[in-house]
Amino acid sequence: MVTIFHNPKCGTSRNTLALIRNAGVEPEVVLYLETPPSKEQLKKLISDMSLPVRDVLRQKGTPYEELDLGNEKWSDDDLLDFMMAHPILINRPIVVTSLGTKLCRPSEAVLDILVEPQRGAFTKEDGEVVINEKGMRV
Repeated sequence: MVTIFHNPKCGTSRNTLALIRNAGVEPEVVLYLETPPSKEQLKKLISDMSLPVRDVLRQKGTPYEELDLGNEKWSDDDLLDFMMAHPILINRPIVVTSLGTKLCRPSEAVLDILVEPQRGAFTKEDGEVVINEKGMRV
């Protein structure tokens, strides 16, 4: 089972979802802006990625600056509360597979945790070729 915490307005998220599907897998797609993970689920995802909470905070296009989230006074628990109140602060896409959990930025980072190989060529929306016609990473 593969799960992607997805924002369809994000090119990186769309490319990651397309790479998962290029492996012949139809993932569970969680539109996390509409259905955010619980605080405990988010805490587990972050722990499973072995990342500091701050590394999962999205800055661009969010209330990060106005909330002063770069300030070291905020604890991890505080930052999680901000992400619960403003799901747009959760960086994406986060993908969960049997091989691990990963923040897939860039989108081809998902290749490290997919069990199934790529089935054919793949080009990102911006024209960058990631997978050749033989299904191999370029």
